[in-house]
Amino acid sequence: MLELRPNCELCDHDLPPESPEARICSYECTYCAECVETRLHNVCPICGGGFAPRPIRPHRSWRPELKLGLANHPANDRRRHSKFTQEDIADHVARIRDIPPEDR
Repeated sequence: MLELRPNCELCDHDLPPESPEARICSYECTYCAECVETRLHNVCPICGGGFAPRPIRPHRSWRPELKLGLANHPANDRRRHSKFTQEDIADHVARIRDIPPEDR
């Protein structure tokens, strides 16, 4: 189950569970669409992978017997921030941004 992190790890923009602006890499690093497009150029500053839109978790359990949805599995509230400097991120992105994610 996805962790559903509450913020962009770069600019700290709020990304509630229903946000269509949340982007994640395969390790669930979470960034806003603007940072992914304009600053990261689809390069995760941690793993170097690409990003995909984060799925929206339903608010309610549409199959009550399964006890799914945000009511049963709430989003995480621990905010995370990149441990890398802006300069380090820019260097990392520049080094591999021209390699398609499937070839990194």
